[in-house]
Amino acid sequence: MFKKLAITVPLAVIALSSQVAVAAGEASHTVNLRANIPTTVFHAQPRDPNWGRDETMNYNVVSGELAPLTAIYDIRNTNGSVHAYIEGGPAMLFNGNTTQNIPLTTTLNGVTLTGTPQEVVNEADSTPGVGAEMRIVAAKPTATQRGAYSAVMPVVFDAVLPAP
Repeated sequence: MFKKLAITVPLAVIALSSQVAVAAGEASHTVNLRANIPTTVFHAQPRDPNWGRDETMNYNVVSGELAPLTAIYDIRNTNGSVHAYIEGGPAMLFNGNTTQNIPLTTTLNGVTLTGTPQEVVNEADSTPGVGAEMRIVAAKPTATQRGAYSAVMPVVFDAVLPAP
C-alpha cells in the first residue's frame, strides 16, 4: 500500500504542475464581427467598406487649401426615388473654438446636401440602381484657422415612395 501511495503522489504532482504550466501560457482575444447585407429593394452605401472611417483632408501648404474627399455610393430604391440630407445641417470642421469653424460643402450625385431632405436620385435611375459620387469640400482656411480639426457628418438617406 505504501508503494502504491509513494508512486501515485509524485505522478499526481507532476500532472498538476503540467496543468499549471499550460494555464500560465494561455492567452485569449475577442474578435468583434459585423456584416451588412443590403436589401434588394433599398440601399445606400459606399462602395469602399472603409469609407467614412477617419478620413483625412490633407492640407496643401502651397495652395493653402484642404484636399476634397470623394467616394462612390451605390444607391437603389425599386419603389421610388432617394432623398438625402445631413442630420443637423451642413457640417463644419471644428477645432474646439466655434469662431474657427471651417464650413464643409457636401454634394451627392451633384446635389448640395443641407439639413433638409432633397432628391439625390430620381425614381427612373434609382430603380436599377446607380453609383453616385459624394464629394466633401472644405472652405479655404484663413490665416488664423490653424490646429487640429475634426467633424462628424451623419448623412441620412430616405427611400421615397412615388407620388400617387
